[in-house]
Amino acid sequence: MNIAFIGFGEAGRAFADTLLPAGHSIAAYDLIDSAEMKEAMTARGIRAAASPAEAIEGARWVIAAVTADQSLNAARSVLPHLVQGQVYIDINSVSPNRKRTTAAEVEEAGARYIDMAVMAPVHPRGHATPVLLAGHEASTLGPEFFEAGFKGEVVEDAPGAATAIKMVRSLFVKGLEAITVEAMLAAKASGCFERVLTSLSGSFPGLDWPNNVSYNFERTLRHGKRRAAEMEESAATLTDLGLNGALAAEVARVQSLMGTLSADDIPEGDLEAAVGEIAALRRG
Repeated sequence: MNIAFIGFGEAGRAFADTLLPAGHSIAAYDLIDSAEMKEAMTARGIRAAASPAEAIEGARWVIAAVTADQSLNAARSVLPHLVQGQVYIDINSVSPNRKRTTAAEVEEAGARYIDMAVMAPVHPRGHATPVLLAGHEASTLGPEFFEAGFKGEVVEDAPGAATAIKMVRSLFVKGLEAITVEAMLAAKASGCFERVLTSLSGSFPGLDWPNNVSYNFERTLRHGKRRAAEMEESAATLTDLGLNGALAAEVARVQSLMGTLSADDIPEGDLEAAVGEIAALRRG
């Protein structure tokens, strides 16, 4: 099968790494025209396309894997070039309304649209990471995806239904990360780190303290920028439902603050000392 990626960041690369051994032919296009991006494509034996149109030519699947703010732009960059029978797979972490808008435009162009929500980290399983599928063609195309090694289920035939599940779930998951990070930074700044950690360990033993603290700091430092963009979409989802989108927006702000620190800033060794170093960076 010929597959095209629009966007070739972490998710695109992880999917490609597990799709390639199955013999698929892959092309990719990314707005970031850097030496590192070109190396990521050529080292894998992927055809680096000079334009979205070139990437999708002859492709059966067009997998959109861009940053949340670029999802609609990515779709519109290929709309004039989509042909009947092509499948546009939107794996971007965006609001249901964004996916419904994208689906309408893709289908008007004559292609088929799938709302795919990736429900777990893409490493190490790649395209075998659990996913949810939705869209007018989801029930028809689902068996094709699962035969190719995707793992998951079709949730319903309305575009946006899969991403709705992810956006609501993400409020809890990314929110728990943000709450943990801010609470432990505040505990260190207040001089009560060990007491707070001991209290939380007793109240919520199932969260595996203190490993839970280390894990949440690592995730926000390494992926905070991407998580912030996702949480902005979660905020839009809640607002569209008439609920409190401001909560998700604050989670996005915490994730963004952590993401502005370099992953090289992740300290090693004593947990309290590490949190203290990060607190100094945040406050400075």
